[in-house]
Amino acid sequence: MKKHLYFFSMLLMVALLSGCESKGKKGVFTPTSSGRAYEILVVVPQGVWERPAGRALYDVLDTDVPGLPQSERSFRIMFTSPENYDGALKIVRNIIIVDIDKNRYTQPKFRYAKDVYAAPQSILTIQAPDESSFKEFVTENRQAIIDFFTHAEMNRQIAVLKDKHSDYVETKVKSMFDCDVWVPGDLASTKQGEDFFWAGTNAATGDQNFVIYSFPYTDNNTFTKEYFVHKRDSVMKANIPGAKPGMYMATDSLMTDVRNISVLGEYALEARGLWRIKGDFMGGPFVSHMRLDRANRRIIVSEIFIYSPDKLKRNLVRQMEASLYTLKLPGTKTEKVEIATESVSDETQNSK
Repeated sequence: MKKHLYFFSMLLMVALLSGCESKGKKGVFTPTSSGRAYEILVVVPQGVWERPAGRALYDVLDTDVPGLPQSERSFRIMFTSPENYDGALKIVRNIIIVDIDKNRYTQPKFRYAKDVYAAPQSILTIQAPDESSFKEFVTENRQAIIDFFTHAEMNRQIAVLKDKHSDYVETKVKSMFDCDVWVPGDLASTKQGEDFFWAGTNAATGDQNFVIYSFPYTDNNTFTKEYFVHKRDSVMKANIPGAKPGMYMATDSLMTDVRNISVLGEYALEARGLWRIKGDFMGGPFVSHMRLDRANRRIIVSEIFIYSPDKLKRNLVRQMEASLYTLKLPGTKTEKVEIATESVSDETQNSK
């Protein structure tokens, strides 16, 4: 009798844990998600996938990563039909479910779920009443879809950085700028200048670099592409020289794009583009965040840049870019260091 009660209690425990997991909470028996970084499984009927609605979604996911010197796709795309969506496929780390049903929906919208069948896992369901509205919706919200999965992957990198980052860089940035930041521990080479700090590594797989500098805030014209490029060029010329006299790091202004983003709930200007060494053939991609330190009325710029000739750079850039989102300015109140992903469900419910 005791033996039967023991097995019954164990089955009840499993059922309770499974119930928690179905609501997106990681339980004891939640498996680790499968798949590589920036790999997405699309669950969609084959007919829809081959028609304009499916091709529109494919085109969104198949776009180039911006700011790289060569063409690299944003994601690796796989697809399966709903009837085959079971077992091992349900534990893929990134999933899009296409749900088109005129009897259930009157307008297109997103639904978000996290860690449903595995962890870490992000599932985005795109609902629509018909294929025509689905096609229009995903096309208009292409950047939201790309950012959703890109930020989900970066949050996984941030989780790694939380437990494994450079204590030296964190301490140095704190003493110089009164800011907190997490960068990979293998950025062992450093250099300090006036209101400037650099950390980098010369790894065989690619040279990854982090830079932070500050300057006084004057007015809102600071947050423009022209001002950013001018300031970046002057700072890098003074602090990142080339191998020979007269050589220095410069910004390729024609290949630089800016946009407004949010970092830990605060405004930031993101700049993304290419750098090169004046008088040399060296160059590569960079990403910068320009933010206002209200407490000290100054601008803080944090940046990552990559030098990895003849190699793919997407993952190198995105691994380092995650560090930019960990930067806490003086007076930052939030304790949670994470890039918002759920906002795709709230801010883009209906693009019309």
